[in-house]
Amino acid sequence: MNEKDTAILQHLVEEQSLTKAAERLYMTQPALTYRIQLLEREFGVPLIVKHAKGTYLTPEGEALAAYAKKTQDELNHMKDYLLNMRSRVKGTLRLGVASYYGLYKLPPLLKKFRDLYPEVHFSVTCALSPEIVDSLMEQEIHVGIVRGDYPWVESRFLLHDEPICLISKEPIDLAILPELPHIHYSEPKAKAARQVSSHFGQTIRAWWHEHYDTPPTIAMQVDAYETCKEMVKHGLGYSIVPGVFVSPEDGLYTLELKLKNGERIRRNTWMLYREPSLELAIVDRFVDFMKTEHPS
Repeated sequence: MNEKDTAILQHLVEEQSLTKAAERLYMTQPALTYRIQLLEREFGVPLIVKHAKGTYLTPEGEALAAYAKKTQDELNHMKDYLLNMRSRVKGTLRLGVASYYGLYKLPPLLKKFRDLYPEVHFSVTCALSPEIVDSLMEQEIHVGIVRGDYPWVESRFLLHDEPICLISKEPIDLAILPELPHIHYSEPKAKAARQVSSHFGQTIRAWWHEHYDTPPTIAMQVDAYETCKEMVKHGLGYSIVPGVFVSPEDGLYTLELKLKNGERIRRNTWMLYREPSLELAIVDRFVDFMKTEHPS
């Protein structure tokens, strides 16, 4: 059993589909099935069971997958430790990053860091912020970058904050806002086992209840801020989105939300990490680099 076998089992756990697991592994489905058959012969037990709704691991398969993941994690930690024993900034930095940050903010930063430390490689997982927090708790990643305020008892650093804005095609009267069609952002359901309610959604609800006694008139629900913006551009209603998604080139009416006391509502982007992980030179240098690139 090797690293490839471990990946096969993990992808089957996550996807519950031979086809989807094969796609993620860049394998053909027959090749994946053959490899599973070899594992079943090696361990002498059935590892998968096929149903009309998908492919699932048997109890024996689940036990083997959990063992393989634990073993692989321990091996990764040992590799990190050995590569950093002499304080050489070398090896693979494992990052979990909120999707927007990974798309727009992270690439130039990684390029700059790689220029400083050319022996560094990156493993970047883009996911929802709750999933990133879970990955960090399970020590599957070294550093997490999340949007919004999520429970985290260890080290954190504020990278930046941004306003939360109401956007519409034309200026609107806030007094009649509950009567107007609302393009509502609904956060995609996370795959993470430990669900954390959306801080963004809680913030919007708190603002709404402070200003209005009636609920908004929701015209449609979408799961991407960019989609919200496009709907607004076509005059289908107003929406409330983080300010980072709106630019003057969009040509939209934009209003930063404020509480009744005049305080502007902001959304934070945090870098989360564990203090013990700074013993690894690669993590220590990256955390310092990010703090330098985002002065408070």
